[in-house]
Amino acid sequence: MSRRAKRTGSSGKAMSITAETAARPAFEGVEELETPSVVVDAARLKANIARMQAIAADGGVALHPHIKTHKSLAIAGLQRDAGASGVTASHPGEAAVFIRGGFSPVTLAYPLVRPEPVARLLTLAGAHDVRVRFIADSMAGLEALEAGAAKAGQTADVFIKVDVGLHRCGVDPLAETGIALAQKLEASRLTFCGLLSHAGQAYGAGNANGIRAVAATERRILLDFRERLRRHGIAVPLISVGSTPSLIAHDGFDGIDEIRPGNYVFFDMTAVRLGIVGRDSLSLAVSATIISKNHDFYIVDAGSKTLSSDLGPHSTGSGTGFGEAWSAELERPLSVEKLSEEHGMVARNGSDLAIGAQLLIYPNHACVVVNLAPRLFLLDDGQASPLAIDATRRAVANRNQQ
Repeated sequence: MSRRAKRTGSSGKAMSITAETAARPAFEGVEELETPSVVVDAARLKANIARMQAIAADGGVALHPHIKTHKSLAIAGLQRDAGASGVTASHPGEAAVFIRGGFSPVTLAYPLVRPEPVARLLTLAGAHDVRVRFIADSMAGLEALEAGAAKAGQTADVFIKVDVGLHRCGVDPLAETGIALAQKLEASRLTFCGLLSHAGQAYGAGNANGIRAVAATERRILLDFRERLRRHGIAVPLISVGSTPSLIAHDGFDGIDEIRPGNYVFFDMTAVRLGIVGRDSLSLAVSATIISKNHDFYIVDAGSKTLSSDLGPHSTGSGTGFGEAWSAELERPLSVEKLSEEHGMVARNGSDLAIGAQLLIYPNHACVVVNLAPRLFLLDDGQASPLAIDATRRAVANRNQQ
């Protein structure tokens, strides 16, 4: 029997991998790594990239993946090789890493309200022959973009961010302030790119049908707002939408030009609980070791500084723990019930694993796990190789000072 079909547990007893435990045959080679380690299964990663690219191709939309999930030039390269048309970033330092890497265009999907970072990014983008695109949802933000562009001696491409239900950033599509902002943008030295949104409320929609309804509402709001702008004599060149759930369980892409998902490269237990993927699509996990145990819990060497204490994106956690732990000796997963900084408490649930045994933990939210990790390990055909997280906080801070 091949290694993919059979594993040996800490007791030395070979365990068959049944259909019920099909999540476990991936991540081959993880046993050789020190723990805790954040590991990525190459085959699953590439399958996820191909799946979203196929969704984009079928829908006739351009894919501009959000790199906040992986922060890796190598993974972004895989996305570009598969057909991605650009990348999306979360903050100026993160964007700068990918501008230096030659990715174009880079969309900074975060409103800037000071001209200095705008000027720095435009100057950097010009030096690397990269196009950078910004967003605005206020007059103050628009003024900062215009001042930054003037300081850099350039123009800048700008989307208007539209609130489609998350109520985080974005103009109210029914208010006159959105029209006034578009008119101000049209009259400025900046270039109006179009409308951009993020339906992050899809993470709290409960299931695929609920997510699909969120996607439909997002599209309707954007198309209605585009029509309002048209009646005011303002043409909308592009409509760009984001959120992995609403692009997996989508409602069609009529009128949409771009999509900007991020989490899809890895997925996580949030996606599983929403019913949009199975565990066999999860390409990122945390390898941990049982370092102690008591009557109720296994104590592992992965706590909140590795797994994070995030129950799900946008505070949408289901309250079912901080991750799902698997072992070759278990027929069902165990729940990570509690966390301290360096320790995780995994409910034993009647099992009896040995101290020193390794567990593979699927986190609730892959993006924050990567943000906390010093590096990733790519597992490909049983071999582990370090994978740099290029847009780390330390690297971003150093580059911002340049």
